Amino acid sequence: MDSAVVYLVPIGARRFELYSEPPDDNSVSAPATTGFWHRLSHRLHERWHDAVRAARHTESDAGLWARIRDWAVRRTAEAIAEQRTLWALRHSGRPSLVHPSDLSTAQAAAERDRMLAAARKHHSRWLAFDLVAFVISGLLVFVPGPNLIAYYFAFRVIGHCLSWLGARHAMRASWDLRAEPALVELGRLADLPRDARATQVHAIAAGLNLPSLADFFDRTAVPARS
Repeated sequence: MDSAVVYLVPIGARRFELYSEPPDDNSVSAPATTGFWHRLSHRLHERWHDAVRAARHTESDAGLWARIRDWAVRRTAEAIAEQRTLWALRHSGRPSLVHPSDLSTAQAAAERDRMLAAARKHHSRWLAFDLVAFVISGLLVFVPGPNLIAYYFAFRVIGHCLSWLGARHAMRASWDLRAEPALVELGRLADLPRDARATQVHAIAAGLNLPSLADFFDRTAVPARS
């Protein structure tokens, strides 16, 4: 089992989010082996990243279908980013929690456990709802063309299932905890407008070797807009 590294990111007054970055987020490298499934996985991975990059730069004169498609891709990418920490925890042997150094070990562990319990409850409820919706959407199989509604709910069912499994496993796991002063500095930036804090947030993310942390912080920290 891999050991996931999870960050307790401060996003406002006594508000936190669990955050991690999978190794392949830092770079899209060549597949480690020449096996068929490794090559296929790598190719799909590259195509998905290309699709996300393209969706984030939709042309102003794009047609209605293109705008809907790009919106769906962006929403899916955001959902993956929000849930991937729980997904990564499904098989983590002994995860590590990196927390702001102004929290004691007991305080950090309590915040982690509270969020994991809330996540397990949240995803179990939505899993049940989306599973029913997916079954009902199957009635659209007789409508010509791809059943996009069924695809959407299928993705949600898989996502919520993986998140629920990750939260459940993480609540039973033994954790290592480590304090990080840089997270305290990050938390102090949450109340600033995005433009005013951007340089410092990117510097902290670079210092922690977390390339996607700045985007995550902008999505979750207050205020939500400049």
